[in-house]
Amino acid sequence: MATYAAPVREIQFVLNDVLNVGSLAEMPVMADATPDTLNGLIEEAAKLIQNQVAPLNAPGDAEGCKLSNGDVTVPKGFKEAYKQYQEAGWVGISNPAEWGGAGLPYTLGKVIDEMLCSADVAFALYPGLTVGCFEGILAAGSDEVKQTYLPKLATGEWTGTMCITEPQAGTDLGAIKTKATPNDDGSYSLDGGKIFITSGEHTMVDNIVHFVLARIEGGPAGVKGLTTFAVPKFLVNADGSIGARNKVTCTSIEHKMGIHGSCTCALQFEGAKGWLVGAPNTGIQNMFVMMNLARILVGMQGLGLCELATQNAIAYAKDRKQGKAFNGGATIIDHPDVRRMLLTMRATTEGARVLA
Repeated sequence: MATYAAPVREIQFVLNDVLNVGSLAEMPVMADATPDTLNGLIEEAAKLIQNQVAPLNAPGDAEGCKLSNGDVTVPKGFKEAYKQYQEAGWVGISNPAEWGGAGLPYTLGKVIDEMLCSADVAFALYPGLTVGCFEGILAAGSDEVKQTYLPKLATGEWTGTMCITEPQAGTDLGAIKTKATPNDDGSYSLDGGKIFITSGEHTMVDNIVHFVLARIEGGPAGVKGLTTFAVPKFLVNADGSIGARNKVTCTSIEHKMGIHGSCTCALQFEGAKGWLVGAPNTGIQNMFVMMNLARILVGMQGLGLCELATQNAIAYAKDRKQGKAFNGGATIIDHPDVRRMLLTMRATTEGARVLA
C-alpha cells in the first residue's frame, strides 16, 4: 500500500528560495502572508493531511461510495476527516476574508491542494470543486445570490459542483438540452439530466450547491444560448436556514477505474429551482471561470500523484533485492540505471512543482 509523507522541505524551498513568495507580504492586502506564517501553515496542513487523510486513500478506494434511495454514502472516515479539514479553515484558506475565507494567497491554497492530491485524490475533489463553485458564483452572481451561497461555500460548510456534461453533450456544449423556465418569484425551474458530476450527491455537509449550465427557452442556439444557475440540493430560507429538498436527484453513481471514494453522479433535475448566475445567455463565459480553475486543480492532481509515485518508487527500490550492483549493493536502488530512472522521476516532480 502506498504511503505518503508531505514534502514540506521541498515545498518551502520552491516557495521561499525559488519564487520568493515573501514578496507578497509587501502588498497591503497580503500583509499577513509572511514567510514565517506561510511556512507554519504549510507544516500544520501537512500534519493533518498525512495523518488523517492519507490513511483513508486505500480503504476508501476499496469501499467506494454507495447509493441508496437517492442518498450517497461516502467511505468510512471521509465525513469525519472532511469536517476536521473544513473546521480547521483549509477549504477557505485562499478565499476572500469578506466571505468568511482566510484571505491568504492563492498559491498557498495550491500548495495544500498538492499535498491533498498526494494523500487522497478522491478526498481532494470534495473541497476542490467547492472552491471552484465559489469562484464561479463570485465572478458573476448577483448580490442576492452571493449573500445566499458564498459564505457557506467559502468556508466549506457547504460543498459545490460543476454541472455541465449531459449524455448527448460532452465536449459539444452547444448540444446541452437541460432547460430553464422562469418562475414568478424570479427563480427558474430546471429540467434535464447531467452526468459525470463530481461530488454530485453525499451527506458529508448540510447542503450542496450545483453550478449548472442550462438553456432558457427562446434563447439563441448553440453555446450562445447557455446560462448558468445556482441550484441547491436544499432550498435556502430567507433567514439562511435550510429549507425543503429541491427536485434534483442522484439516479446513479458512475463506474470508474479508480478514485472510488469520490462520488461521481448522474443527476436528474425535475423542476428543480435555480437562480440566475450572471445575465441570460452568458453561461459559457461564466462557467469557464470554474472550468479554468478546475484545470489548475487537475494539474495539481498530476503533481500530487507524481510526488506520491516518486516517494513509493524510491522506498520500493531501497527494499527490493535483485542481483548484485557494481558497488556491491544488493537492492535495486544500487543499480545505476534504476538510480537514473528514480532521479528522472524526482527531477520531473521538482520541475512540475515550480511550474505549478
